[in-house]
Amino acid sequence: MPEKPIQGEKRVFMTGNEVVAWAAVAAEADIMYGYPITPQNEIMHYWTRMLPKYGRRFLQTEDELSAGFTTAGGVLAGRRAFTATAGPGNTLMQEPLSMAEAMRLPVVVIVQQRGGPSTATVIYSQQEVTMTTLGGNGEGLRVVYSTATHQELFDYTIKSFNTAWKYRFPTFVLGDGYQAKMRESLTMYDPASRGITMVPTEPYVGRPGMPGVDREPTHLRNTYNVEEELFEVLEQYLADYAKAAPEIAEYDAFDTDDAELVVISHGVVSRACKEAVKELREEGYKVGYFRPITLRPLPVDQLRDVAGKAKQLLVVESANGQLDRLIKEAIYGCTTEMLSLFKPGVGITTEEVVARVKEIKG
Repeated sequence: MPEKPIQGEKRVFMTGNEVVAWAAVAAEADIMYGYPITPQNEIMHYWTRMLPKYGRRFLQTEDELSAGFTTAGGVLAGRRAFTATAGPGNTLMQEPLSMAEAMRLPVVVIVQQRGGPSTATVIYSQQEVTMTTLGGNGEGLRVVYSTATHQELFDYTIKSFNTAWKYRFPTFVLGDGYQAKMRESLTMYDPASRGITMVPTEPYVGRPGMPGVDREPTHLRNTYNVEEELFEVLEQYLADYAKAAPEIAEYDAFDTDDAELVVISHGVVSRACKEAVKELREEGYKVGYFRPITLRPLPVDQLRDVAGKAKQLLVVESANGQLDRLIKEAIYGCTTEMLSLFKPGVGITTEEVVARVKEIKG
């Protein structure tokens, strides 16, 4: 029996991609399927370095389409399987991930966002929000965690496997090129040491016994003959998703009760926004902070509560309104003024957020 990769807790200083690989090992992931693309490559590199010691496996496929489909295949066989990608690779994976939605396969995908459209830059952006939350054809029945720190990369990579296997929806950890490449301190831990039990996996195919005799046959479909048949299946899927959404949705917020203006952001940009709000509060501005951790499903009730109290919402993101569109849909009907600070494909600093709020407040 291979030794546990982490005994108890351990303070470390490493890149975000290395963090993801360690988290996947700690989460008892069995196999990674992947294809190289910057800025996620080192996830594969670190995983392959560790797998001989801990009895895990890796398969490099010929492209991202294959990586997505083989990850689905690993899940069908009952493996705790995952993949990682970015940019154009995320685009290519939408076909297999749509199939995973159709068949309720608990695949886990790490996305380290880069600039777009197309190849664009290999550095950083928050421009893969729309594609990751609602990509592919269908209704976007998936879970998306947006991380801001290396600690969260570790925590939510572990959590993503449990979310995927508990609710049986594809689950994503949405990082970015900055998180992927920079080094930062965090605490790694054995999930069991914190009372986290990994949800057991089970095969979808190849189960013991004769189908229809010893057990119910397994029906796995991603195509239907008539519209009514598809509608019936989707009604159940949508009901399952709606029931699970309040249990899955997460957020972080402070100083929103008396805030006249609330800054909304996600991922690494929220680090700048958090510091900006603290600074503005010290200067006497009634400003609050709200960060959705799950972009799909969004914490809708909490967003509507914040929007109902504040006079203005300022959405800050390194994209041209991809988070903004999700927020507007979630709070539809609210009369709160919506303002923005959009810098697609470019990082945003605390000073820029402070300046924008002061500009708004005159």
